[in-house]
Amino acid sequence: MALIYPPQCLSCGETVAQGGGAVHLCPTCWPDAVFVGATRCDCCGAPLPGDPAPDLQCDDCLRLPRPWDRGRAALVYGGTARKLVLALKHGDRPDLAPALGLWLARAAADLIAPEMIVVPVPLHLRRMLRRKYNQAELLAAALSKHHGLDHQPRLLRRIRHTEGQDHRSVMDRHANVAGALAVDAARAARLRGRPVLLIDDVMASGATLAEATERLSEAGLGSISVAVLARAVKDA
Repeated sequence: MALIYPPQCLSCGETVAQGGGAVHLCPTCWPDAVFVGATRCDCCGAPLPGDPAPDLQCDDCLRLPRPWDRGRAALVYGGTARKLVLALKHGDRPDLAPALGLWLARAAADLIAPEMIVVPVPLHLRRMLRRKYNQAELLAAALSKHHGLDHQPRLLRRIRHTEGQDHRSVMDRHANVAGALAVDAARAARLRGRPVLLIDDVMASGATLAEATERLSEAGLGSISVAVLARAVKDA
């Protein structure tokens, strides 16, 4: 099959030597993709200097405590990762989701717990109609399949359209998403107490993930962890 359809780089489309593996990047795009290693913030997944250690936290998480328990990210948002996120999100490339979801599944492997459910951050209907799919839901579906978890894409709903978060301060970002999400009460009642893995494509300030976590906690769900494809960090 590879002779008929040679594997291509996810980012630029150039033919790559190996297909079906974990990387799917050509020698040109690979150096510009920064995968998060073992030394990372345990709360948001941001890469940190030094040796791995349990319970490490970055400056952002020390300054602004998060409502969720633990977090992971597959990549640093920048370079090739930024190109892939934007292609998935705005470039009508849902075909990227299985491979990117596998990267996310591997990054989040140590968060997986018995009876865990996977919940993507939802899109508002207005944005869904324009984009035709929710990129976080596609990533969550791929991760759920890889780990054999219960995917719950309708547990959270976005009940208020919000403007983009770009160029806003941290406080403005939190204010922008306040009250924008709600939990489906009937579904939550059936899932009460079960641990949650909350999925989004990118984390910058963490405002949307915090809002989602608070709504899920109020609805009686169990411990909540987060996993994102890419973590925006300073100087990335």
